[in-house]
Amino acid sequence: MGPAPDWPLHPPTSSPMTRHLQIGKQSRLNAVFTVLLSLLWLRATPADTPPVREQYQKFEYNVPMRDGVKLYTAVYVPRDASAQRTYPLLMQRTCFGSAPYGPDQYREDLGPSPTLQVDGYIFVYQDVRGRWASEGRWTNMTPFVTSTKPLPNGQPPVDESTDTYDTIDWLLRHLKHHNGRVGLWGASYAGFYAMAGAVNAHPALKATSPQAPIADFFREDMHHNGAFTQLALLAYPLFGESPPRPTTKPWFADALIETGTQTEFGWHKKLGPLTNAQRYLARNTFWQQTVAHPNYDAFWQRRNLLPHLHQIRPAVLVVGGWFDAENLYGPLSIYKTLARHSPQARPMLVMGPFGHRGWSQETGHTLHNDLYFGDSLATYYQRTLEAPFFHHYLKGAGDGQTGLPKICLYDTGLKRWQAFDQWTLATSRRLRWHLDPSGRLTTAFPGSTSDSASDSVRFREYVSDPANPVPYSEASLTAEPDFSALFSYMSADQRFASARPDVLTFQTDTLSDNLTVGGEITVRLQVSSTGTDADWVVKLIDVYPPNEPNHPYLPNPQTQLANYQQLVRADVQRSRFRRSFEKPEPLTPNRVTDVTFRLPDVLHTFKKGHRVMIQVQSSWFPLIDRNPQTFVNSIYKAKPTDFRSARHRVYGRSAIEVTLLP
Repeated sequence: MGPAPDWPLHPPTSSPMTRHLQIGKQSRLNAVFTVLLSLLWLRATPADTPPVREQYQKFEYNVPMRDGVKLYTAVYVPRDASAQRTYPLLMQRTCFGSAPYGPDQYREDLGPSPTLQVDGYIFVYQDVRGRWASEGRWTNMTPFVTSTKPLPNGQPPVDESTDTYDTIDWLLRHLKHHNGRVGLWGASYAGFYAMAGAVNAHPALKATSPQAPIADFFREDMHHNGAFTQLALLAYPLFGESPPRPTTKPWFADALIETGTQTEFGWHKKLGPLTNAQRYLARNTFWQQTVAHPNYDAFWQRRNLLPHLHQIRPAVLVVGGWFDAENLYGPLSIYKTLARHSPQARPMLVMGPFGHRGWSQETGHTLHNDLYFGDSLATYYQRTLEAPFFHHYLKGAGDGQTGLPKICLYDTGLKRWQAFDQWTLATSRRLRWHLDPSGRLTTAFPGSTSDSASDSVRFREYVSDPANPVPYSEASLTAEPDFSALFSYMSADQRFASARPDVLTFQTDTLSDNLTVGGEITVRLQVSSTGTDADWVVKLIDVYPPNEPNHPYLPNPQTQLANYQQLVRADVQRSRFRRSFEKPEPLTPNRVTDVTFRLPDVLHTFKKGHRVMIQVQSSWFPLIDRNPQTFVNSIYKAKPTDFRSARHRVYGRSAIEVTLLP
């Protein structure tokens, strides 16, 4: 059905994941990529799903782009496809490899779910340019071209949109037995490609589903509001370079960072200032770019997907997980942008009680960390939301009358799905909780009641010491550097932090009724510091009652849910970026200043008998790198002598604003 690839193929000797991990490194080092790549490649397939080889025939192509670069593309065609029985194309473009390679080597599963695999599509997998078996040079979050004018070398400008367009156009002309309709899907980095491919889309592209997509590297994955995600250091070898030529082997193997037998927290603390990462990443292009661009300059702005999401024509199903430690900002911001600027795309949003890509992996009992949310929730999403979406636009009427909810969100407190027509509701109202210096979280303005400590104390204070940072997760203190603590922290128990003197805790009285919080959370701090820079980490927490029973599926039977302090939402804001991400500025020591920022959306009901808690701290390590608390031009270049203890104050006018749903 097409020409043989013009590069050598090396069929795998084992499964896609293990093959990519057989790279001569020690097993502890490989644990990092075992976890990462399992999330990227593996999907639980029911035993009754027919083997891919029985249902599909595989073909491989090198598809030419408009600039002559050829991209490796694997195509799986249903064996019963014919002129009378045609199928739509459903394509994933990825930078993580389309293994296994070789026309006789078949994937263990196809598409985003077993349901779609059984339903039947022409499944397409493509390595993006400069990755694995494709030609060209790879660029992280490829900037969109702004002109069709030829480049100085005479070649046309290209981006992920043009590569998607050219691929679709070629496939429709060279494949048989298709119905002329194409869909895109992808999760994590592939979610970015799924959304980018819908910009200036090919007319045959009818639907796309960006799942856990990246929208802006300055706000997710590598950063949180511009603060560096230090845990990402170990992933930089995977993203730093293109292979010198098309390959089916992990060219980055020799660049993987050896962590020895240390814990996650211990290894990162021993590393010291980020300048010491140079010993591992001196030849890593993406790391050098990160260090060279500490602020939100043109380098990062050109990689922001959101400004390009106007006039999107294909239908869009955006999917995310409330506990996604890597890509929570992406799905929420992409959906909101589409709803505002591309309503003709009929955007849908699904957010479930999942970690990164959890909706694609059925586990039976749906848990995140210690918490149980129900059974078969991934299957529910796959069968009742995802499969009908693609069927409607690629096999059905395609008129937008899907019968599906516009927005389907899981309430992580009530533990049930809810449908909405808009997010958030017109009938919702705002509530402001004040951080009273007495330690109370109250709707009354501090000092307005006679029993408030604010009458005599205007603030609470603590000493933040970069040499003794607050762990982002208690698990980080004992876990290997394999990202397991990262994947579990977003619902983790915060009692360990409450006990620290460098964490301020505020909480409500016991709730007399359910309280449902939906949408973004606005943090309005009034603070001062003896230093010239500081981080402000704010956490929204659900405090369980002392009689909370354990559920039967606790991973650790020693865990007690009584008085559990469940993290609901948290994020960090650097003082240097309090007014501008482009132009950082220092704090004036001991001067009160406003720091306002937002925490990502939630849908969480604080149940009757629970309490609402807010924690404020100034380190969140090693999820986020340590702020030296001395203003420097770039924290990536901070010296050991720049890291100093500082006394921080949080004043009584500080508040947290939430949206209450009826």
